[in-house]
Amino acid sequence: MYTHQFQLPHPLLLENGGQLAHTQVAYQTWGCLNAAHDNVVWVCHALTANADAADWWPGMVGPGRYFDPADWFIVCANVLGSCYGSTGPLTPAPTTGQAAFQDFPLLTVRDLVVAHEALRKELGLARVHTLIGGSLGGQQALEWAVQQPAVFENLVLLASNARHSAWGIAFNEAQRLAIFADATYQLNTPTGGAAGLRAARAMALLSYRSYQAYGRTQTEPTDALPTDFRAAAYQRYQGDKLVARFDAYSYVALTRTMDSHNVGRGRGGVAAALRRVLARTLVIGITSDALFPVAEQQLLARHIPGAMYAEMDSAYGHDGFLLETAQITHFLERFHSLTYAH
Repeated sequence: MYTHQFQLPHPLLLENGGQLAHTQVAYQTWGCLNAAHDNVVWVCHALTANADAADWWPGMVGPGRYFDPADWFIVCANVLGSCYGSTGPLTPAPTTGQAAFQDFPLLTVRDLVVAHEALRKELGLARVHTLIGGSLGGQQALEWAVQQPAVFENLVLLASNARHSAWGIAFNEAQRLAIFADATYQLNTPTGGAAGLRAARAMALLSYRSYQAYGRTQTEPTDALPTDFRAAAYQRYQGDKLVARFDAYSYVALTRTMDSHNVGRGRGGVAAALRRVLARTLVIGITSDALFPVAEQQLLARHIPGAMYAEMDSAYGHDGFLLETAQITHFLERFHSLTYAH
C-alpha cells in the first residue's frame, strides 16, 4: 500500500504557543468514494502504530472485514510526532537539514487533530460516515468530534477517555525516565536512547496486558527451575521489537502528547465538552483494561448525548481493542443496526 504525503500550506500554530514551520502528514487510503461521498471511514491509530491500518488492525480493515474497501473509502493518517512519515523529532528541517530530536515542540492531541482536519479538507471529504479510534486514537477521534461536530455521522471510541488520567500520566513518565536514564538519548542521534526505549516498552506492556493474559501465555510449563523465565524473555523480546521499528524521541514526544489530552480544557469542563458531540456514538470498554478502566468509557457514554456503551469481556487488557476484533465487529453491527432502525 502506497503512503501519500500531504504538506500543510502554512505553519502549524500549536496549542502551547509554538509552531511547526513545515508540517507533513503521511496517510493511506483504501477503496473508493461512492457517488454520494457518504462512505468515508477515518481510522485513528494508537501510540506506536502508523497509517497502514490494514496491517496493524487486520481483523477490522481489509477484504471481508467490517471495514471492507469494496464498500468503504477508508483513510488512516499518521500522527504528528511519529516516525512513520509525518513530521516528528527525526524529520530533517528543510532549511537546515537537521532533526530536532529533544527540541521537538510539545504537541497536544488538539494539534494532531488540526493537522488531520487540514488533510480532510485537502481530500475534499465534507462528511465522514464513521470516525473510529482506540487509546490515543480514541483520544484524537473524540477531540476531533468536539472540534468539528458537524463533520462526523458516527463516532466509535475504544478503550479511551475524556482526559488522560494521573495513572496514565504516571505510567508514561516512568517510561520516559527509563529513556532519560540511557545516556545515549542525550547524543541526539537516530538510535539515541534505544536501551531506554527497550526498558520503557517492557514497562508499558504491564499496562497494556493483564495478570490473566500473562498467566495464560507466560507461566512456566513445569516446576523445574528455568535458566530464563518465559515472562522475562517475553519482555525483552517486545522491547527489541519496538526498538527495531520506533525511536526514543518520537516515543517521548507522543507520550507527552497523550498526557495533554483533556477535552474539557478551556471548554467549561469535560461534561460540557462532551455535550458538543453530535455524532451517533459507540463507546467500547474492556473489562480487564488497567490503563483505561471501564469507568472512563462509562463517563464518556454518560455525557455524550445518546451514546451507546458496550463492554468487551477480554483477558487481554488494554490491547483487547487491537485483538478482540470479533467482539468489536459484533458491537459495530449492533450499533449500526440500531442506528439505521432509528
